[in-house]
Amino acid sequence: MTAFSKLIGQPQAVELLSNAVNRNRIAPAYLFSGPEGVGRYLAAIEFSVLLLAADHQTSQLRHKVETHNHPDLLKVEPTYLHQGNLLTEAEAEAEGLQRKAPPQIRVEQVRDISNFLSSPPLEAPRAVIIIEAAHTMAEAAGNALLKTLEEPGQAVIILIAPSPSALLPTLVSRCQRIPFYRLAEADLKQVLVQTDHSDIIQQETALAIAQGSPGQAITANQHLQTIPSHLLEQLEKMTNDQEQSLIKNVEIALNLAKEITNTLDFSEQIWLVNYLQQCYWQSHLHGKLGDILPKLKQLETARQQLINYVQPRLVWETTFLQNCQSLF
Repeated sequence: MTAFSKLIGQPQAVELLSNAVNRNRIAPAYLFSGPEGVGRYLAAIEFSVLLLAADHQTSQLRHKVETHNHPDLLKVEPTYLHQGNLLTEAEAEAEGLQRKAPPQIRVEQVRDISNFLSSPPLEAPRAVIIIEAAHTMAEAAGNALLKTLEEPGQAVIILIAPSPSALLPTLVSRCQRIPFYRLAEADLKQVLVQTDHSDIIQQETALAIAQGSPGQAITANQHLQTIPSHLLEQLEKMTNDQEQSLIKNVEIALNLAKEITNTLDFSEQIWLVNYLQQCYWQSHLHGKLGDILPKLKQLETARQQLINYVQPRLVWETTFLQNCQSLF
């Protein structure tokens, strides 16, 4: 298997990273920026394989990297704080925790990076740190990481985030930017086939919400199957002008907000914003943008409020009731 052979639809990223290795001009820090689910993390894994190879690339090395068992590789991802312990999203789900706020990269985890880099690499010519969802770092954690970026030593640090603007400017200035983009339809379908998700190709709603992101298509398909169908139907009716009278009833709107917050966890509620936005677009394909623009903006405000730890039920109640006479 050749480097980046699994990475579909990102020729610019492949060229930039391949040239860095071939010319031995490797930067101490990289920012992989772009939409979620388009290959940023896969590229980080492939790049890490090249960076950690002492003499030549081997299947054993690749397996170590992919399973995060290489002694010179550290993966950092957002966590929840539960009873004094830091839990990743997968660990929180396994514990059955009800998550009402997003996970984040914490100061303690940045300290772990410093401790990891305090010792020289054991097997590879350098150490590699992959920081997923780097934009979830609070300012204190970002400032702590800045000190490490200034003197990384024998290490390469890869930050993964949606855009440079999502990070502290001081962090961005110390990284080489590698842009990632949404995939063309043919590339999107190729990725879904290669990852054994070819059935999603027939799911028009999932593909529409994904907008060129295979990862988001997979996530959308999962949510469409797990979120109660009656809830999705009510929300879809909300976007149809002919059904607006249903939502003019304040009691219905409040009950809907209550059910969302009691039934769905944080990630599902964030996805629900995407679902509603797509429903508005579909119901107004032949209408004027001005008719739905206020509604799309209100949903985007709701997304930011949820991310910023505003009480979820209040967010949904405000979203459903704001300008009730015109919006709903």
